Amino acid sequence: MFRRTLVSALAVIMIVAFASLPATAKEAYRVGVTMAITGPGSGTYGPIKDAFDVYFKAVNSRGGINGHPVEIIFEDNAAQPSKAAAHAKKFVTQDKVDLIILASLSSTYAPVIKIAKQYKVPVMFSGGVCPTDVYPPKPDPNLFCSTAYGAQYDSRFALSFIKEEAKGPVRLGLVAMNIPVSRGEIDYAEKLSKTMGIEAVDKEVIPPPTADYTPYATKIKNAGANWAYSWAPWALQVRTFEALRKLGWQGKYLCYGHVPAESELARLKDDGFYVFGTNALFSDDSEMHRKIMEASSREKTIYPYHKLTEGWIASMVLEAVLRGTTWPASPKKVQGAMNDINVDMAGLKGGPIVWTVENHYRTMTYYRAYRWDSAKNGIVTVKDWSGVEVK
Repeated sequence: MFRRTLVSALAVIMIVAFASLPATAKEAYRVGVTMAITGPGSGTYGPIKDAFDVYFKAVNSRGGINGHPVEIIFEDNAAQPSKAAAHAKKFVTQDKVDLIILASLSSTYAPVIKIAKQYKVPVMFSGGVCPTDVYPPKPDPNLFCSTAYGAQYDSRFALSFIKEEAKGPVRLGLVAMNIPVSRGEIDYAEKLSKTMGIEAVDKEVIPPPTADYTPYATKIKNAGANWAYSWAPWALQVRTFEALRKLGWQGKYLCYGHVPAESELARLKDDGFYVFGTNALFSDDSEMHRKIMEASSREKTIYPYHKLTEGWIASMVLEAVLRGTTWPASPKKVQGAMNDINVDMAGLKGGPIVWTVENHYRTMTYYRAYRWDSAKNGIVTVKDWSGVEVK
C-alpha cells in the first residue's frame, strides 16, 4: 500500500514538474530568421533583431499566440549568399520552421528562395527590399514582404516629389550601388525621368567596396546636376552626398530613408538633404513611437529606439500571421494566413499593411518626405502622407 502510494505521489510530482518546464519546440510557433547582423548593411538589418527580441518577449510573457509561444531562431548571414543558403537549409531540415524571414542584402535572396520553394516553406522579407515577385496581380505564392521600400513604386514617388519641390528645371544626378536591385531601380528612374520632363545628366553605379566617393561625386557635380537621387544601401547614399558637399556642390539630394536616416539627418544638419519612405520618423512622436521608446529603454536594446521601426512593423505583421494560423502550425497553414492580412500600423505608416492572394506587398503604400530645418533646429515633414495604389 505504501509503495503504491509512493509511486502515485512520484507520478504526480513528475506531471507537475513537466508541466512547469518551458514549452518544447513542438509546442511553439517556429520562425527562422537569416539576417545580416554583421557585415555590409548590418546597421540597417541588425536593429531588426532587437525589435523581434523585445516584441516577442512581451508576446510570450502574455501567454504567446493561441496558447503557444513564438520561438525565433536567428542566424547571422553577414550578407553572404552562401551563409544565407546554409541557414535556410538548416531551418527547413533541422529546425522544422513554419516560416523563414530574410533580412539582408538582395544578393542573398535567390539561394534562400530556391530552398524555401523546394521545401514549400513561405518566406517573408523584412528590412531588405521587396522583390517584384510579391507584387500583384500574380505574386509568387511563397513570397511576402513587410519592408518599407519597394522597387519602382519608390522611384515614382521620388521623381514626382523632386519635380514638385524643385519648382523649375531639374538636372538630375542618379546614384546606385552596383548590385542588381539598386542598379535596376536607378535604371528605372532614368527611364521614368524621360517621361516626366526631368533631365538625367549623370548616372553613377558605384561598387560596394568603395573607400573614396569623390570621383563619383565629381562627375555628378561636373555634369551640372542641381538635384541628385539615390536608391541604395544607406552608407553609399550618405557618403556620396557628403562627397558632393566637400566638393562645394550646392544642389539638393533625395535618398531613401533607411533605418539610420533619422539620426543622420540630425548629424548632417543640412537643409538640402532629403529622405523619403513609408515609415514615420520618431520626430512625429506618435503613441506607438513612445511605446517603442519605452520598450527599448526597458530592455536595454543594442540599437537606439529610433532604429527599431522596421523590425517593429515586421513583428506586428508576424504576430498577425501567427494569430491567423490555427494550431498545430505548419508552413502551409502559415502561407494561408499570409494571404489574408490587414494590420493597422498605429501611426508607424500612413495606412495598414494588407496582403491578399493577389498581392503580397500591400494594396496601398504611403510615402512621406522629411529634411532638416536649420531655422527650427529639427526634422520637418516636407510632404505628408501620399497614398499610391499598388496594382
